[in-house]
Amino acid sequence: MTTTQDLPRRPLGSTGLQVTALTIGGGPLGSMPGNFGYDVPAERGIETAVAALTGSVNALDTSNSYSRGESERRVGEALRRIGGLPAGYVLSTKLDRDLDTGEFTGDRMRRSIEESLERLGLDRVPLLHLHDPEHIGFTESMAPGGPVEVLVQLRDEGIAAAIGVAGGPVDMLREFVATDAFDAVLTHNRWTLVDRSAGPLIEDATARGMGVINAAVFGGGILASGAASTTRYAYKEASPELLAAVGEIERLCAAAGVPLAAAAVQFSTRDPRIATTVVGVSRPERVAETVELAGMTIPDDLWSEIDKAIGVPRDTP
Repeated sequence: MTTTQDLPRRPLGSTGLQVTALTIGGGPLGSMPGNFGYDVPAERGIETAVAALTGSVNALDTSNSYSRGESERRVGEALRRIGGLPAGYVLSTKLDRDLDTGEFTGDRMRRSIEESLERLGLDRVPLLHLHDPEHIGFTESMAPGGPVEVLVQLRDEGIAAAIGVAGGPVDMLREFVATDAFDAVLTHNRWTLVDRSAGPLIEDATARGMGVINAAVFGGGILASGAASTTRYAYKEASPELLAAVGEIERLCAAAGVPLAAAAVQFSTRDPRIATTVVGVSRPERVAETVELAGMTIPDDLWSEIDKAIGVPRDTP
């Protein structure tokens, strides 16, 4: 069996945590058919979590809201089966609003972490994010007694070793980064082969010594299996321009003998500003397969060809 020492680790900003270039995403293993288009049976999800916790990757990302807690429950069962969280393993979860009432308050954040710790069978986590604050916006999130204040308290209390903010809109995340309240930031679907909109956010966070986590490099699947498999990107219908870009990148990858999925993963893992890249998996064997994608040899000139194909300026980082 491989160990977590098999992959080199990188510092997660100034947190003191060390992470492998890959993080296993726990959304699919909890079964989210509305997002991913398929169900994941409970035992398969648990076995996938076991593979993630015992393989060569040392980080797993989940959330209170994924499958209404089922992702955390399956990760918790996997932890029980292997005897607890491995030393040096960076498990992250997220504080979420109440999915039934929409409540997104400081009090709700307390209940969110209590629920998560119970499901996971832990009394603390290495990394804890505020999840999707776009539901209430920056101002309400930062209000006295609100979600961010409680998240900081949870770090101060030792319930989380480090804290981050995870969300979608880039401009909003940049506002949170500018507060210097967070140790890390997680962006998704916005730093990929076809979408570079998170560039300013990544620059801001890097300049502040924050850990940058990049998720959803497959854009929901299209950058893993190609435009013939789906017309959706980031969980919604893709524009004709984006579909055309995917098709052109597929052509370039095929000509270079490189799997599209490998290019999608390594676009992120090769970026020195990104500490770790989150890739969701739903089968045990996908963990090792993802590590293999990250290690494939890709010709240097393919990256410039891809940038040229989608109109990225030469000096874009």
